[in-house]
Amino acid sequence: RLTESGLSMVDWHLVKEMKPPRTQQEWEAEFQKYQQFPEFKILNHDMTLTEFKFIWYMEYSHRMWGRVVGLAYVLPAAYFWRKGWLSRPMKGCVLALCGLVCFQGLLGWYMVKSGLEEKPDSFDIPRVSQYRLAAHLGSALVLYSASLWTGLSLLLPRHKLPETHQLLRLRQFAHGTTALIFLTALSGAFVAGLDAGLVYNSFPKMGERWIPDDLLAFSPVLRNIFENPTTVQFDHRILGIASAAAVTALYLFSRKIPLPRRTRMAVTSLLAVACMQVGLGISTLLLYVPTPLAATHQSGSLALLSMALWLMSELRRVPK
Repeated sequence: RLTESGLSMVDWHLVKEMKPPRTQQEWEAEFQKYQQFPEFKILNHDMTLTEFKFIWYMEYSHRMWGRVVGLAYVLPAAYFWRKGWLSRPMKGCVLALCGLVCFQGLLGWYMVKSGLEEKPDSFDIPRVSQYRLAAHLGSALVLYSASLWTGLSLLLPRHKLPETHQLLRLRQFAHGTTALIFLTALSGAFVAGLDAGLVYNSFPKMGERWIPDDLLAFSPVLRNIFENPTTVQFDHRILGIASAAAVTALYLFSRKIPLPRRTRMAVTSLLAVACMQVGLGISTLLLYVPTPLAATHQSGSLALLSMALWLMSELRRVPK
């Protein structure tokens, strides 16, 4: 999304598109297909074939990487299943994860299609639907979270923690903080989808105000949350600040409770990554969203979610 390359491949074939164009004639045919769609007509009408190759390869790499991910799930799962190494609960988990991988690919193409549609009454820059982008990102986050949680459950032995009232509160606090981090990451899809990071490039105020004048410019009011770039950026800021505050409070609360060394490392790592992510977010905003920094910020959201899931895994109850 950051390199504006998501609409360069205008069709989808599971096997056929795995072979990229090789000859000049094949590249020109691919470029001509792209020229039939709104992004070229409205935004990139002066694009050269060399420039097209760059965005095409960016999208191609993304799609091929998705196929590699799919094979990394399906092939080992089939092998372990055939060998009889999976328990019955694990078979259900493996099927769910493989199903999510397939769903993620279909959802990606459904998202791309929204940016290829002709909109005669619109003069806006062609882009994919921010709703479908958020769904695609949300599905990827669910897949990643489920995979990580499954791995941690299998690899890390559970701690026999005393079920005190404070520990119960810490566990609930960790669950709530993880949900908030997930929601903040998901809101980033709306920021990317609407280029909302380019609306107000100042911090902590938005321009000269704490609350901008155009926060509720759209009607009905509910549209602003998902379609007004100003509101989308404002919400992402609030969610980011709330996540950082929740992580800090969680860390301070955990200091009052005796915890195993590994669990203490998880809490400290969560705080460290949260501080890094806040710094990346503010820097990305102030520097007008340079692609490398913005991509690092997006990666940071996944790192932060990973730390939160690790902490949740550390605080799991031991089954009776």
